[in-house]
Amino acid sequence: MEIKKIVVGPFLTNCYFLISQKELAILDPGGKAETILEEMKKEIKNKKVKYIILTHYHTDHTLGAEKLSKKTKAKILISKADKDFVDFKVDKILTEGEEIEIGKEKLKVIETPGHSPGSICLLGKNFVFTGDTIFEDGFGRTDLPGGSSKDLKKSLKKLSEILPKDIKVYPGHGEEFILGKRLQKFKK
Repeated sequence: MEIKKIVVGPFLTNCYFLISQKELAILDPGGKAETILEEMKKEIKNKKVKYIILTHYHTDHTLGAEKLSKKTKAKILISKADKDFVDFKVDKILTEGEEIEIGKEKLKVIETPGHSPGSICLLGKNFVFTGDTIFEDGFGRTDLPGGSSKDLKKSLKKLSEILPKDIKVYPGHGEEFILGKRLQKFKK
């Protein structure tokens, strides 16, 4: 899978273009749809936008979703627990263990509530998209509506059991990094 990142919006959200063969998914379009479309046209040629995938409901990750969907005819995907927090039409509900196909590639949905009730991570072959669950220097905040420190700790424990230390992490904000020992304390 080819992965391209652009940083969008006032909260410097990482919006990712996930490319495989002639298909494209946009992950967390938290900026103006026009800006994301311009960047996409510059960077990516002749790809059909299949999905707009949202790791959670917060506006800094969803702002451009509805307009992008209308312009590209892409389906919007979000978890069941976050669906009722958005005020636009969702085309598909994501659940634990489900696989999203983009071209020849597959991403596995891992439910990681805590930052929001329906936060998800997406696991690829040797990489993971974590939204606001894990950052290079910390973990997602839990003081926003639907957030839960207890749930986030459970999610981090779950990820510590699933993810290898050498996996590349693509977070919702900040730079990519290798997971390393960041989740070790949650294995207990």
